[in-house]
Amino acid sequence: MAASELYTKYARVWIPDAEEVWKSAELVKDYKPGDGLLRLQLEEGQEIEHKLDPKTQNLPHLRNPDILVGENDLTALSYLHEPAVLHNLKVRFIDSKLIYTYCGIVLVAINPYETLPIYGTDIINAYSGQNMGDMDPHIFAVAEEAYKQMARDERNQSIIVSGESGAGKTVSAKYAMRYFATVSGSASEANVEEKVLASNPIMESIGNAKTTRNDNSSRFGKYIEIGFDKRYHIIGANMRTYLLEKSRVVFQADEERNYHIFYQLCASSHLPELKTLKLGGANDFHYTKQGRNPVIDGVDDAKEMSNTRQAFTLLGINESYQMGLFQILAAILHLGNVEIKDRDADSCIIPPNNGHLTAFCELMGVTYQDMSHWLCHRKLKTATETYIKTTPKIQAVNSRDALAKHIYAKLFNWIVDHVNQALHSTVKQHSFIGVLDIYGFETFEINSFEQFCINYANEKLQQQFNMHVFKLEQEEYMKEQIPWTLIDFYDNQPCINLIESKMGILDLLDEECKMPKGSDDSWAQKLYNTHLKTCALFEKPRMSNRAFIIQHFADKVEYQCEGFLEKNKDTVNEEQINVLKASKFDLLVELFRDEEKATTPTGPTTGKRMLSVRPDKGRPNQASKEHKKTVGLQFRNSLHLLMETLNATTPHYVRCIKPNDYKHAFTFDPKRAVQQLRACGVLETIRISAAGFPSRWTYQEFFSRYRVLMKQKDVLADRKLTCKNVLEQLVQDPDKYQFGKTKIFFRAGQVAYLEKLRADKLRAACIRIQKTIRCWLARKKYLRMKNASITIQRYVRGHQARRLAKFLRRTRAAIIIQKYQRMYVERTRFRRKKAAALAMQCILRAYMARQNYNRLLREHKTVLIQKMVRGWLARQWYKRTLQAIVYLQCCVRRMRAKRELKKLKIEARSVEHYKKLNIGMENKIMQLQRRVDEQNKENRTISERLTSLESSHTVETERLKKEVGRLRTAEDEAKANANKVTSLLEELARLRQELATTQKDKKVIEDWAEKYRDEMEQMVAELKEQNGLLKNEKEDLNRLIQEQSQQMTEKMQRALQEETQQLENDLNEERSRYQNLLTEHLRLEERYDDLKESISVAVPKPGHRRTDSTHSSNESESTYMSEFAESEEGSRAGEDMTRGGDMSTFLKMQKRVTELEQEKHSLQNELDRREEQFQRARARDDEEHKKARSAELEYESLKRQELESENKKLKHNLNEMRQLLSGNAGANTSAPGSPAYKVLLDQLNASNEELEVRKDEVLILRSQLVSHKEAMQHKETMTEPMSHPEDLRKMKDAGEMTQAYLGLKDTNRLLESQLQMQRRSHDNEVEVLRGELQSMKEENNRQQQLLAQNLQLPPEARIEASLQHEITRLTNENLEMLNTDDPGKIRLYRINVLKRMIDLMEQLEKQDKTVRKLKKQLKVFAKKIGELEVGQVENVSPGQTVDEPIRPVNIPRREKDFQGMLEYKKEDELKLVKNLILELKPRGVAVNLIPGLPAYILFMCLRHADYVNDDQRVRSLLTCTINSIKKILKKRGDDFETVSFWLSNTCRFLHCLKQYSGDEQFMKHNSTKQNEHCLSNFDLAEYRQVLSDLAIQIYQQLIKCMENILQPMIVSGMLEHETIQGVSGVKPTGLRKRTSSIADEGTYTLDSILRQLNSFHSTMCQHGTDPELIKQVVKQQFYIIGAVTLNNLLLRKDMCSWSKGMQIRYNVSQLEEWLREKNLMNCGAKETLEPLIQAAQLLQVKKKTDEDAEAICSMCNALTTAQIVKVLNLYTPLNEFEERVSVTFIRTIQTRLRDRMESPQLLMDTKMIYPVTFPFNPSSLALETIQIPTSLNLSFLTRV
Repeated sequence: MAASELYTKYARVWIPDAEEVWKSAELVKDYKPGDGLLRLQLEEGQEIEHKLDPKTQNLPHLRNPDILVGENDLTALSYLHEPAVLHNLKVRFIDSKLIYTYCGIVLVAINPYETLPIYGTDIINAYSGQNMGDMDPHIFAVAEEAYKQMARDERNQSIIVSGESGAGKTVSAKYAMRYFATVSGSASEANVEEKVLASNPIMESIGNAKTTRNDNSSRFGKYIEIGFDKRYHIIGANMRTYLLEKSRVVFQADEERNYHIFYQLCASSHLPELKTLKLGGANDFHYTKQGRNPVIDGVDDAKEMSNTRQAFTLLGINESYQMGLFQILAAILHLGNVEIKDRDADSCIIPPNNGHLTAFCELMGVTYQDMSHWLCHRKLKTATETYIKTTPKIQAVNSRDALAKHIYAKLFNWIVDHVNQALHSTVKQHSFIGVLDIYGFETFEINSFEQFCINYANEKLQQQFNMHVFKLEQEEYMKEQIPWTLIDFYDNQPCINLIESKMGILDLLDEECKMPKGSDDSWAQKLYNTHLKTCALFEKPRMSNRAFIIQHFADKVEYQCEGFLEKNKDTVNEEQINVLKASKFDLLVELFRDEEKATTPTGPTTGKRMLSVRPDKGRPNQASKEHKKTVGLQFRNSLHLLMETLNATTPHYVRCIKPNDYKHAFTFDPKRAVQQLRACGVLETIRISAAGFPSRWTYQEFFSRYRVLMKQKDVLADRKLTCKNVLEQLVQDPDKYQFGKTKIFFRAGQVAYLEKLRADKLRAACIRIQKTIRCWLARKKYLRMKNASITIQRYVRGHQARRLAKFLRRTRAAIIIQKYQRMYVERTRFRRKKAAALAMQCILRAYMARQNYNRLLREHKTVLIQKMVRGWLARQWYKRTLQAIVYLQCCVRRMRAKRELKKLKIEARSVEHYKKLNIGMENKIMQLQRRVDEQNKENRTISERLTSLESSHTVETERLKKEVGRLRTAEDEAKANANKVTSLLEELARLRQELATTQKDKKVIEDWAEKYRDEMEQMVAELKEQNGLLKNEKEDLNRLIQEQSQQMTEKMQRALQEETQQLENDLNEERSRYQNLLTEHLRLEERYDDLKESISVAVPKPGHRRTDSTHSSNESESTYMSEFAESEEGSRAGEDMTRGGDMSTFLKMQKRVTELEQEKHSLQNELDRREEQFQRARARDDEEHKKARSAELEYESLKRQELESENKKLKHNLNEMRQLLSGNAGANTSAPGSPAYKVLLDQLNASNEELEVRKDEVLILRSQLVSHKEAMQHKETMTEPMSHPEDLRKMKDAGEMTQAYLGLKDTNRLLESQLQMQRRSHDNEVEVLRGELQSMKEENNRQQQLLAQNLQLPPEARIEASLQHEITRLTNENLEMLNTDDPGKIRLYRINVLKRMIDLMEQLEKQDKTVRKLKKQLKVFAKKIGELEVGQVENVSPGQTVDEPIRPVNIPRREKDFQGMLEYKKEDELKLVKNLILELKPRGVAVNLIPGLPAYILFMCLRHADYVNDDQRVRSLLTCTINSIKKILKKRGDDFETVSFWLSNTCRFLHCLKQYSGDEQFMKHNSTKQNEHCLSNFDLAEYRQVLSDLAIQIYQQLIKCMENILQPMIVSGMLEHETIQGVSGVKPTGLRKRTSSIADEGTYTLDSILRQLNSFHSTMCQHGTDPELIKQVVKQQFYIIGAVTLNNLLLRKDMCSWSKGMQIRYNVSQLEEWLREKNLMNCGAKETLEPLIQAAQLLQVKKKTDEDAEAICSMCNALTTAQIVKVLNLYTPLNEFEERVSVTFIRTIQTRLRDRMESPQLLMDTKMIYPVTFPFNPSSLALETIQIPTSLNLSFLTRV
């Protein structure tokens, strides 16, 4: 079409710009042919004039429509050119945060410089199995395409990753390898990816360095081949390296570093094991300090050294080898510090005793003299002689550096060899995928030999890339049968010929290297003379004679010739190598062992940078030739080998782009991006695509998109013909499009033109719709206004009339009101005056009366006080007088006594007085002796009396002490009263003073009273107002308190619900973990069986092993694990006989199975513990009561168990005797009246009596347990905290609230103290109960012994023995209680005795009932015996005589009474399992028979085995059943019907085991007959757990089977299919095939999903699956549908649009309608679709303002922040009328959602399975009514 049609006003174009490379502008004026300039307006609003080139008249590039901007594939753009590509990448990278973009077959990856959550296992699973164009661009999509093509085409693949340093090549290669290891199913077995990752620290330390562009730049290229076996599992890997930059060892530019390993060694030099290396800091060595920046920010070299050493260990390089490597590296550093000095112009010398050279020689194990000599000398060989010549200093330094580089290159190659050995596998490789991580195109200010080799390699790779793209284009055209015209594309073969052909640059370089006096200048002149005039790609710089320019495919590059020759030679002094070969250091000798076979030549060099090529294993006879090859020749040969490898594979291309040089996250520099896009070939791909037909549509897609451009008459049944007719009308030039078989091919720009036509048509339609709608709205508004005005007038006029009438009535009423008001005012004034006068009189008279009364009262009190004071004064005078008289008497008497004493002392001194005293002394002594004897007698009598009175004295003493205490209290009170007297006197004086003061204040108060009265009246009025306000405040406070209490109640309820929900979530999580472990266990078990089968196939077994089957029935081991144990024995036998097989995997699997078993048990214990915690949280208040009752309950439960076991034995004996009786009924020996018959009858009666006794005892014990349980529950309900709402409105003011609060606090303290006291008492009671428990246990043991003894006695003696024992025990207890003095024990003993008496009375009543029952049974047996006699008489032959007369007897006919059991023989067990499980067809059983019939049959067989007490048969039947179900599921596990059938039957079998187990919790739903059918001999609780685990495994297998069926339908039916036709139209697509949203034949729709869901539901219902289980399955189905749909939505930009949101919501509504039809709305399935519903709503809501952001944040609570941001970033308008989501809005959303606590995971886990539960569902079907159909072939079963 003409340019004038495209370059019209408002058309947007791209113009060059110095800063942004390209800038967008809009035409202000139409362009006309011949115009020399364009009038443009920039986006900033500035108008400019763009001049056109007068020679070419090339117009600026047109800009694509906004609808095409941000496409996944650059080839989908209508206008394919550089600015369009750059803008598309920028929009995706900056606005949408998308780092991957397709460009045809190339994946463009932009380094985000930020960690993104797009590489997890969930993302890998999402991309696995998908077509490359169906999902958003990703490195995983490229890896999946390579893996799929390798498996499909049986062809090796290659992924070529290229880019600049720092663009992310290594990371992309690492993610590709991680993808292969995950999808190949060998991530947990081969561990190849882990080994490669373990090699990364090693390769980075020895091959990476810091550059000005990248802190961790790889200075070598590598090609990793990942090998796969025939099943496409990873088995090994191999690494080849290219272009090691050896020159970095000896030279680094500013701000750069040497290889990381040197700095790691220096940082770790302080370690003891590295002390011998004599290292220091990095600034101490010449080879590590040249860059003047030895530290990288944020990198710890010592820590990195530790990681490197760990990686060495993981790859099998032991500690001694590691120290050897570090020793060589340290020697290189010391070699760089060797100082060489000039001796003269042609020679040099190393100073003697050089420390660094000494360290080098010691570390390398060489002699100091040899190394110092050959560092300064060289050997020259001629044809006849050999000369040793000195070298100048510069050559010696270069020789030293060349030696260091050569040693490092050898060390690098040795490490690579060992890494490959660690990654090597012995299994034969079937195919491989290679990952090439190599330099991209390089151009610097100074380019040398290294850049030349790198760019030469990129030329070869670009040629291979161009040929591959051209080939794909050709195949596409031929496939669509479009006339093939040769596309002119750039062929860089001339540039390659310039470099590598004969007389090319490399050839001339090698020739110059052979010349004796060759130099860089002479080589440059040869280049000029050879190529300057003959090759257009070769140029000479104007200002230099030592450089040349090559026109590469990406750009022109100027190379400096200086150093080319030396770098190409790369020689090392052979004598220095010989010195190293003679070393005593083994590792060094190993490095140089194959020196003559190496491909790297030796010799001195002077260049700054050197390249090393990974050596190939050459043949020995070619050693001399290989030794002389130059670096260029070796590199060319290695490159040819690499190209041969790549050409033999299918290539996939990844181009890594570095967005900026400052490593800023999501910052885009257009200049740097364009430079790399040109260099990596992306623009060349665009150019090749633009040269042909880049835009390609299927006919159906074109029709759906551009249906609006067609008229109704143009639409035909044939879509292809319709599209042809329309295109001929729309596009006049037939060269602009071509019709293929299935697609329409368009030239560049045609899609944009069609989009313009479509937008114009839609715009015109919108204008017409707007016009019509606006007219309708205006008319509606006019009519509404007219009606409103009429109505307003009517109401206004009526209102005015009413106002006038109202005014007249108010005027008349006002006059009347004034009259009455004035009258009322006058009357009120009179009454107020009258009341005031009366009040004043009353107050005055009362005041005078009070004054008179007060005066009289004071006079009376004064007289009374005077009387009391005068009496007190008289008493005081009397007391003083009396004290004086007494004192005088004492003084006189003391004087007289002194005088008498003096006189007596004088008489005592005289002799006469002494004699008088001795007269009669003897007589007195005799008298005293008699008196002493008498006193002794009296003493004995008194002592006896004292002994008798001592007890009474003690009692009297206590009484006296109490009396003394009371008297002391009275004395204290008396003292207090005395003190009160003094205080009263003081109070009297104070009152007198106050009286005087009061009299003074009296007058003042009287004056103030009048004033106060007035103030009080005013205050009363104010208080009334305040009272009203306080009442209002009180009401408000009451309302607020009520609201707060309600809020607190709601808050507590929410907290309780959250806690409950948390506990449920924890429980579900534990269940999920347990069930996942069961799944893992099943998978390992299957793997184990497969390995065992493979071993058995590989080595035939000469015999078989038997397992011991003599286990007792009381074993507690799980039979479920017995098969596994037997399998282990079988595997051990196979191991003994298999010698040469690879058993490492087998042993690893065994170990893993054991670990999983342990983990399973631990998780089961943990699950039980969690459930116990959950139950304990609900019953915490009654735990003390339970502890107190635990001993009694334990005793009763033990007794109940013993009685039940004895009951079972008695029943068994009874059945045996009945069988014996019935079997001998026809024999004469058992005739009635015979002795044998009587014995049997007696035994039968005794057994019946004993059986009934035991039954009654069991029932009594069970009733006691139930009553205890009910009492405990009643206590639990009574002790639950009751919520008593307080009526806070009764509080009158805030003070009452405060008092109530304080009262509550005091109450809480009191309760807390009481609680502590109860705890202490409880602890004491617990100790007492423990002692009682021990005694009860001892008593229990005695009771058991007695019971065992009694059981051995005959029935008649058992009762006597029991009574005798009870009498003895009671006697002993009575004696013990008589000996004790504790009243508490006596009371407890009496209670126990009373309880026992009650129990004995109840037992007595039971015995009476039993006697009555036995009498009835005797009557029944007598009747049976009579019938038996009649039968015998009838059987007598005619010849026989009968003595007794024959009595006529009526014989009633009755049906046989079945017990609901099936009997089978032991040898029929395998036949039973085979017919009932292995060969059973679920379809026939589900349609014709009752649901769960196999489960019922198996349980009836199990009942019979329990009935006959055959533990071996029970164990065998259950084990065989479980194993057979596993076998059939393993065989037909992909059949949904089979899995559903056995899930239903397994659950029914489990329910039967519970229903008939005898546990009361399961028996309460049974009928009486069903309770009689309970199991009697065996407790199968362990088997119930095993069956539950089996049911869980079947459920998970059912979910997987269902998922495999639904998975292909979900994306097509929920996302891609247009359920609402015409809502959305597809967008233009690129070269990648996109899945069409139009339903073709064979595609799935929403109806397909609904039909499949109906099929699932009907199948499960037919099989009789439990309704609760069906709900769980449906919930899981809907979760899978929602998760898969949402994950694909998050990974597909083309699906994130407004119209797609409408489609999704409609599809979800259809699913909800299906749930309503099936009555499953309450199963939780709808909630699983909530994230998908919110994502669809997010696509449809407004996304502009802050209010919209707030609404989105509140609406999308089921989506994570990452998911919301991802949807907003992916949102793509399908029409020009829609707008994109701005970056500012997305940032606003992120800010608002910043505080959310959630996982950063982007995708939902589609593998997640909700934990399943199997609620108990008892069956009402009676077992005895079940009939076995003949179609099951179970005739060998006998009903019992």
